[in-house]
Amino acid sequence: MLRLRGALAALRLKLEVDGIAETRSMRRAMAEQIDDYLAPRLRDLGAPLLVVVGGGTGAGKSTLVNSIAGRELSPAGVLRPTTRSPVLIANRAELAWFEGDRVLPSLSRATGAAADGGGGLRLVADDDVPSGMALLDAPDIDSIVTGNRELAAQLLAAADLWLFVTTAARYADAVPWQYLRSAAERSTALAVVLNRVPADAEAEVTAHLGEMLEREDLGRARVYTITETRLEDGLIPEEGMAQVRDWLGSLAGDAEERAALVRMTLEGALDSLEGRVDELGRAVAAQAEAAAALRSGVERAYRRARDDTDRALSGGALLRGEVLARWQELVGTGDFMKSLESRIGFLRDRVRGALTGKPTTTARVEAALESSVETVVVEAANRAAEAACDAWRGVRGGAGLIDGPLCRASPGLTDAVAAEVREWQGHVMALVSAEGASKRSLGRALSLGVNAIGVALMVAVFAQTGGLTGGEIAVAGGTATVGQKLLEALFGDQAVRTLTQAARTDLSARIERLLEAEAERFHELAAAASPEHGEADALQAAAAQVRAERR
Repeated sequence: MLRLRGALAALRLKLEVDGIAETRSMRRAMAEQIDDYLAPRLRDLGAPLLVVVGGGTGAGKSTLVNSIAGRELSPAGVLRPTTRSPVLIANRAELAWFEGDRVLPSLSRATGAAADGGGGLRLVADDDVPSGMALLDAPDIDSIVTGNRELAAQLLAAADLWLFVTTAARYADAVPWQYLRSAAERSTALAVVLNRVPADAEAEVTAHLGEMLEREDLGRARVYTITETRLEDGLIPEEGMAQVRDWLGSLAGDAEERAALVRMTLEGALDSLEGRVDELGRAVAAQAEAAAALRSGVERAYRRARDDTDRALSGGALLRGEVLARWQELVGTGDFMKSLESRIGFLRDRVRGALTGKPTTTARVEAALESSVETVVVEAANRAAEAACDAWRGVRGGAGLIDGPLCRASPGLTDAVAAEVREWQGHVMALVSAEGASKRSLGRALSLGVNAIGVALMVAVFAQTGGLTGGEIAVAGGTATVGQKLLEALFGDQAVRTLTQAARTDLSARIERLLEAEAERFHELAAAASPEHGEADALQAAAAQVRAERR
């Protein structure tokens, strides 16, 4: 039983899928029933019978309890709700059974005057209550106070016997029958007190109530009728209480009948666990399905972002604007371009001269590339975040996980991209140096400067012209060819292809890591709200253990 209790506590149930409020309520009710009734009753089968007196507002529950005890122990009156804190009345010799946390462990204990509220359990010793049982006056099941209704349901689930009090005017109301059906489903021992029945309508009302009980599979419930009468000192006259008092006294004095009643309620509660566990398993599956949809929406959004950045960085589109202008400053155009094919040596001299005359030009190209890559990645991340949020809004429970900043790229992304691009540029320079060091003949060529050759290699990475149109192709394509030819003259065709691929792969990996970190913001939220792996299996295994222990 404790294993099942632990499995219930471990259920996440955080996503607001359809019916989740009812599922959470059921999970809470199961946990409370284990704590309040099943575990303590299984430990102490011989403990006093707990009779919970429940019913709707103004039915006369407290008056009935007081009348059984023979004096006012539970407040009664016209103000509603009257019973704010439950009152447990037991024979003085047996009150100790309820002073600890054996039953209803979540409720604090108090003695003496009634508390104003707060859900604590007030204990009262009274020798007129027969030994072998205790009476618990519960709050109204239809109270205007939510906490009172929840507490009433909790107490009724902890009962060995539910003494349901209603009136001739309200016995057919809808709310009480929800509880009565629950009693039927769980085979809870039940007796009904039909209060304030006009003498001339007693037979008719009692017969109708009996028919309703039969229809709800509660035909074995005892029904006691108290005719409408004037109270004496706030209590029901003895003649009106005789049937109820005699039955309770007989029950208290018959250990075998009490044991049979306890077994019936206990077995019914245990039987009901299986169906409720199955229902919780279905709820966990619904949570897992919603969580998978959330993850899928994020993966689609950021996969699209990776595709967008790949296209932007490999289709020549990056060689526009500032990047194009800075690269042209470095290599020049015009007659130099015309003589390129036959004058590779002149090309080297021209680039060396350009670098000697303008030592900061390579830095300008690098800065322009950094800015352009940064723009591409941040814009793609913004689109991905917006798309992921849109996807989550379309998943039941997803909208509640979204906050404003989540739907934009994270504030630190711009700086993170800039840092990664600078590291990538350093990696490109290292590739060039390593390639040059492997060939002695390149020593003189590398005097051009690693930075210049490295920049040429960076441009080669973005030099495909698929993203350019019109005159841009001629200009960007032509100026990119300068760098390509220079690299080929220095390293050879195959080496240039290898270097270009290595540089492109490294940049793609860096961008992918950045976008994965952006997506992780969503994945962390989804993971925190998702069921743990194996939750449903653990629940079923715990329920199976309970079944095995009953055999």
